[in-house]
Amino acid sequence: MSIEARQPPPQYALRLRRTLGGKAGWNGFVLQLVFVAAMVWVGYEIVANARANLDAQHITPGFRFLDNNAGFDISQTLISYSGSDSYARVLLVGLLNTLLVSVIGIVFATVLGFIVALGRLSSNWLVSRVAGAYVEIIRNLPVLFQILFWYLAVVAALPAPRQSISVFGSFFLNNRGLIIPRPLGEPGLLPFLVALIVAIAASLAVHAYARRELFLKGHAMRIWPYVLVILIGMPLVTTIIFGPPVVFEVPVLKGFNFAGGTRVIPEFVALTLALSMYTASFIAEVVRAGILSVHRGQMEAGLSLGLHRGAVLRLIVVPQALRVILPPLTNQYLNLTKNSSLAVAIGYPDLVSVFAGTALNQTGQAIEIIAITMGVYLALSLVTSAIMSIYGWRLGKRLGA
Repeated sequence: MSIEARQPPPQYALRLRRTLGGKAGWNGFVLQLVFVAAMVWVGYEIVANARANLDAQHITPGFRFLDNNAGFDISQTLISYSGSDSYARVLLVGLLNTLLVSVIGIVFATVLGFIVALGRLSSNWLVSRVAGAYVEIIRNLPVLFQILFWYLAVVAALPAPRQSISVFGSFFLNNRGLIIPRPLGEPGLLPFLVALIVAIAASLAVHAYARRELFLKGHAMRIWPYVLVILIGMPLVTTIIFGPPVVFEVPVLKGFNFAGGTRVIPEFVALTLALSMYTASFIAEVVRAGILSVHRGQMEAGLSLGLHRGAVLRLIVVPQALRVILPPLTNQYLNLTKNSSLAVAIGYPDLVSVFAGTALNQTGQAIEIIAITMGVYLALSLVTSAIMSIYGWRLGKRLGA
C-alpha cells in the first residue's frame, strides 16, 4: 500500500484538528481563569492583612495625614518651610531637593561624560589613557561607596569654619559646607533679564543664519565675536542705564560660624559630585560608542572641506551619533535620578529621606507614603523619557531620518 493511501481522508484530519484545537483552547481558558482567581485571592489577602495591621496600630488609612503638622526642621529648603508646616509641604520640599540634585547632576554628568569620551578618542596617548582609567575605575566602584567617600573622606576632612579655605575673600569652604555670597535683587534686575533674553534670542538667530550659510553655500562664518558682543553688550548697556541688577551679601566670619551669604550644605556637595562622576563614566562610554558608530569617511569628508576637527565633530559627527547616543543616555539620566535616593545614607534631605523616612516614621502611613513616593519617581522617569523622546524625534526629523 502506498504512503498516500495510508493517510486519513481530508475530512477526518480536519475534524481531528478541530477537536484537538478545541481541547487546547479550553485548557488554556481554564488556566487563565485559575491564574486570575489566584491573583484576586493574593490581592485580597494583602489588603486584608494591611487593614488588620492598621487597625492593630490604630492608624486610619487615607491621605488626611498630609494636612497635619510635621513638627521637624529640614536642613535645606528651596522654599519657605518651618516645623509647623504640613506633611504636604514636606513632600514638596523633598521633591524640590531631589529635582535640584538630579538636574545639576545630569548637567555635570553630561558635560563631563562628553569630555571624557572625547579624551578616550584622542590621539594623545596620555589623555586617552587617563580618560580610560577614569572610566574603568569610577564605573566599577559602587555608587554608595563613592557617596560615602566624598562625604566622609573629602568633605568631612575639610577644616573647621575658623580655618576655612578662602577664595578671593568671598567664598569659604569648610566641613560645614560651601559659603558663597548671596545675591540680592536691585531695581535694575528686570531690565537686565529682559536684555539678557533678547541677547540670547539674537545669538541663536545669528547661529541659525551661520548654519544655513554653511549648509546651503558651504561658507563657514566665524560668529563667536558677534555673539560675544551681543551677550555682553546688551546686558552691560542696561546695567549702565538702570544700575546693577544685583548686589552680593558677602559672608563674614563671626565667632565660630559665618554670618550672611548662602551656605551649600556638605551633603549636597558630596552627593552631587558622586552622582555626577559615577554617571559620567557610563555616559562617556555611550558617547564614545555613538561617535564610533559614524563612518570614518564623515570625518575625512569634513576635514577635506577645510573644517577643523572640532567643527567636524560638532557639525557632522555628533549630530549623527546622537541618534545612537540618546536611548542609552536617557537610561543614564533615569539612573541618576533614582540613585539620588541613596542620599538617605548621608542625611541629605531628599524625597526619600524626609518623606519616606522621617514622615513615615512619625505617621506610620506606610502604604500611602510609599505609594506617593513611587508615583513621584515614576512621574519623574516618564517626564524625563518624554523630553528625551521629543528631542530625539526633532533630531531625527532635522536629519531626515
